[in-house]
Amino acid sequence: MALVDKLRIVQRAAATGENVQPMRRGDTAPALIAVERVGKRFAARGGAEAFSALDDVSMQIRQGEFVSILGPSGCGKSTLLRMVAGLVPCDDGRILLGAEPITAPVPDIGVVFQTSNMLPWLTVGDNIRLGAKLRNLPRAHVEKRLPALLDTLGLTAFADRYPHELSGGMRQRAAIGQILLLEPRVMLMDEPFGALDALTRDRLNVELLRIWQQSTLTVLLVTHSIHEAVFLSDRVLVMSERPGRVIHDVRIDLPRPRQPDQVKSDPLYGHYVAELSRLMGVF
Repeated sequence: MALVDKLRIVQRAAATGENVQPMRRGDTAPALIAVERVGKRFAARGGAEAFSALDDVSMQIRQGEFVSILGPSGCGKSTLLRMVAGLVPCDDGRILLGAEPITAPVPDIGVVFQTSNMLPWLTVGDNIRLGAKLRNLPRAHVEKRLPALLDTLGLTAFADRYPHELSGGMRQRAAIGQILLLEPRVMLMDEPFGALDALTRDRLNVELLRIWQQSTLTVLLVTHSIHEAVFLSDRVLVMSERPGRVIHDVRIDLPRPRQPDQVKSDPLYGHYVAELSRLMGVF
């Protein structure tokens, strides 16, 4: 971040008396996820030559950080997320959770996809319980935590409803609840709100930020929305065209907690949106 922008934060605090804290939760924490020179290749159909989806990707994410990944379509963002989740193996390099290599899905990492995976014959409450049940988590512990989680998600009144009775935004909140009930250290999110209308998406961004701010979660989000990335993140990683690699790491020094009316009217917010648009080649 440019020095002039940091000075503007200090000047604003002095002028308004606002308690502005640029430091984020993850600033002093060690790396929780380390991606080290990772590459991934896929075989093409019809006997064509294999192509490289990712090449020499390196990044670190600290405990408690909220990090977003931006990049052009087809650059390997979702593939990278699935590799961090242990769903897709690395061809080159390695990915660590703490000191342990990730070679398969692990309980400490949960994934939220763009389309919720709710079972239509189960109620909202039972869908949220499902992952915990499959992992044989103690039922008493699950039932003790569920009411507070439903309240946090704004779904208490809908616990006995079925997925078809919910809006798209409610289904995505329930999908987030499925992961939160498992108490992971890391939540990976692959365009979780991409299929929703703009107003619902903005509302869920606020809800996601509130949930994250009340937790100790580390979040890695893949998104195509520059505005979403700036509003939510501590850092935004920008990837290149395929084969994808991280080419920019932009720190977002907007104060927390963030309220949309305050953040989006802040000139710094516009500065970050413009800078990331430039880096993405939007203009």
